[in-house]
Amino acid sequence: MSVLVSKELEEFAEMMPEEYQQMYRRVKRATQVLTSDTEPEGATPKEVIWTRNKTKLYRYISEQPKKHKIPLLLVYALINKPYILDLTKGGSLVEYLVNRGFDVYLLDWGTPGYEDKTMKLDDYIMDYIPRAVRKVLRKSNVDEVSILGYCMGGTMTSVFAALHPDLPIRNIVFMTSPFDFENTGSYGAMLDERYFNIDKVVEILGNIPPEMIDFGNKMIKPMANTYGPFVSLVDRADNETFVKGFKLLQKWLNDGIPFPGEAYRQWIRDFYQKNKLIKGELVVRGRKVKLEAITANVLNLAGESDIIAQPHQVEALMNVISSKDKQYLNLPVGHTSITFGSKASKITYPTIGDWLEERSN
Repeated sequence: MSVLVSKELEEFAEMMPEEYQQMYRRVKRATQVLTSDTEPEGATPKEVIWTRNKTKLYRYISEQPKKHKIPLLLVYALINKPYILDLTKGGSLVEYLVNRGFDVYLLDWGTPGYEDKTMKLDDYIMDYIPRAVRKVLRKSNVDEVSILGYCMGGTMTSVFAALHPDLPIRNIVFMTSPFDFENTGSYGAMLDERYFNIDKVVEILGNIPPEMIDFGNKMIKPMANTYGPFVSLVDRADNETFVKGFKLLQKWLNDGIPFPGEAYRQWIRDFYQKNKLIKGELVVRGRKVKLEAITANVLNLAGESDIIAQPHQVEALMNVISSKDKQYLNLPVGHTSITFGSKASKITYPTIGDWLEERSN
């Protein structure tokens, strides 16, 4: 789709004062950006080494020799798609870690269909993640593994690690993952069980559409989240680096996937409404989850401006795990900018890379 600008409008713009001409050019450029195609997602070559249902386990390919013995498995959330971790060359956590000599894997949950509405968190945590870990161990021919969990993927990883002390997990990186849901601000108000009937929602919808989840996220800060990005685009339309990042990020944000109904029911009721995880009351497949069972080395990263997984929700993990080597950092980033953008490249990537490097040989 192209933007048609009449000759008369162009001529009129040329007669305006220079400051208005600049504004006109920025608006015109912003309109072109919003109506143009975006380059494909993913930057680093990869191969599928295991599948189950919609889920795929990828191993990233590199011509460089592996410098670190312990492989790294990336575990993403059940919301959106994981290519935010590998969005573009020069702006990819995956690319950065591969270039530093890590053997990197990614667990991609795929896009659930209506037939997956009965999938529970139990299934992902007790069946999928353990098998992926064992596959990584065999493929890399090692005895231990590191895991990086982003957002909800980190919360799920904490449950998995607590319930699988038999699996050799040396290091865990949690990246903006919530653990304490006692004070979640606007989320808590929207999901209050007095007003939000989770059973009725799942009964009617089956799977939760991505538009509903995206709308909920935007309602945390309605004006800033809905209109803010486009105001920034007009202001910075002459900056090609910004424009490229904006297009890629908007593509990812608008590329949501359904949330399996039963897993969503658990996520809302057990975590947001009942706060069972941090209290030690969460039960998965008949087993109570005790976070103190986690003994792996832990790097727990929060974002100062994160409104989805607020710093106090992230930091709460540090008081309950039994790890001797554990570190909590509150970085000057947000929930998305921790993994993509200039701050991620300068702060997040080397923070993770340096920490893992010291503990991966």
